[in-house]
Amino acid sequence: MTGLRDAGATELDVAARVVELVQEIAGPAVEAEVTVVRHDLALTRFANSFIHQNVAESGVTVRLRVHVDGRTAAGGGSLVGPDGLRDLVGRTLAAARLCPPDPAWPGLTPPSSVHSNGLLDEATAYAEPAARADRVRAFVDAVGGLEAAGYCRTSYRSGAFANSLGQSAQGRTTEAAMDGIARAGGADGVARLCAGRLDALDGAALGTRAAAKARAAADPVELPPGRYEVVLEPAAVADLLQNLAWYGFNGKRHAERQSFALPGTAQFDPAVTLVDDPTYGGAMPFDLEGTPCRALTLVEAGTTRAVAHDRRSAAGAGTTSTGHGTPGGSTFGPIPRNVRLLGSTAADDPATGPAPTDGAVAGAVADADTAALVAPMARGLLVSDFWYTRVLDPLSLVVTGLTRNGVWLVEDGVPVRAVRNLRFTEAYPRALGPGAVLGLGRRPDRQPDRTDGGWWEGPSLRLASWNFTGGASG
Repeated sequence: MTGLRDAGATELDVAARVVELVQEIAGPAVEAEVTVVRHDLALTRFANSFIHQNVAESGVTVRLRVHVDGRTAAGGGSLVGPDGLRDLVGRTLAAARLCPPDPAWPGLTPPSSVHSNGLLDEATAYAEPAARADRVRAFVDAVGGLEAAGYCRTSYRSGAFANSLGQSAQGRTTEAAMDGIARAGGADGVARLCAGRLDALDGAALGTRAAAKARAAADPVELPPGRYEVVLEPAAVADLLQNLAWYGFNGKRHAERQSFALPGTAQFDPAVTLVDDPTYGGAMPFDLEGTPCRALTLVEAGTTRAVAHDRRSAAGAGTTSTGHGTPGGSTFGPIPRNVRLLGSTAADDPATGPAPTDGAVAGAVADADTAALVAPMARGLLVSDFWYTRVLDPLSLVVTGLTRNGVWLVEDGVPVRAVRNLRFTEAYPRALGPGAVLGLGRRPDRQPDRTDGGWWEGPSLRLASWNFTGGASG
């Protein structure tokens, strides 16, 4: 493979050269847009309390889309030398001749300014394996002899965009994430965190949290199916945010009437404010179509305000792109992938109790923020994590899935027993609907997307009702 360094070029040089090649070969009337991204990913995995794998990869992806004679085609490659780029252009133009007409082509992004998010951390971009190993060692030491497993990863992206209208953009970003479990007698406790900087990950704090949860999850009891009041910790809240984003705030699905979202309608509890904000960290400042990325308020104080759009879905809806053009967007639709559930800001909100202090809380309740939500519960469940969630009905967003990594029965504000994992079937918008949110934490935790490249951030959440339909095998 010919890399950028071998070719002596930057990402923007390559993007501009591809546009030039398209016009040289097919003429200036052809519309072309190019994205070039270099991605460096390093991963340190551990199991049975020791590191068993350290891997790193660096690759360049070139994506080209052309619109010629009313037909649209896209192609991609990883060769950035002269022959590789010329071959990519030739393949993509040949594909365009075989594609059906595209009357819904929205045109190219016109020239507009793109501002860097300024969130690149050099120490994370070029982190050595020892830096990740230090955090793994701290995690393993903190679990106090329990079995530990998980990963620590660092990621660096550098990208550029160019099109034949003259739009160009550049950006760089970093991400670090750690995800670990501690196991005690078959019971698992989990702790995970995502940040823009490796030095924001405290392996010892995460290990302490995972171990406390694992020890508190011993000897679980069976509970009957039914609706229970719940406190969902940030890992479980992340699953809510991801499914709401993919299936609800997706402009293509909304246009096809396959989304619950009704902009202008109070569909959620007033405590709920959701913002998709790529500029907050971990994402490029422009999308696949060269549109600048900005914060987009999806829900404001319970009222749905917007859905995400790329240029194609925006044209169909008679609006403008929100900067959510992604690979595969013409098929699945534009997806918000950096969604924040804003935490409570009240000093002494009666729904959440006194303002939490820093530091861990022993046992099932991992932090003071969650403790403040658990304290008012007469009877309910504390849930650490959701797993294997699947959408049953996209329109109402009914989801089924399992609890994982710790569930506890709470009575009179105290977790009294661990509970065996439960299956649930719940409509996510209903569970967050008006009057359903009983409390919201103040300190959001960012959870890594499993595919590396997005994140979901929210605090612990207390809900009036969650529908558990049986045991984990049910």
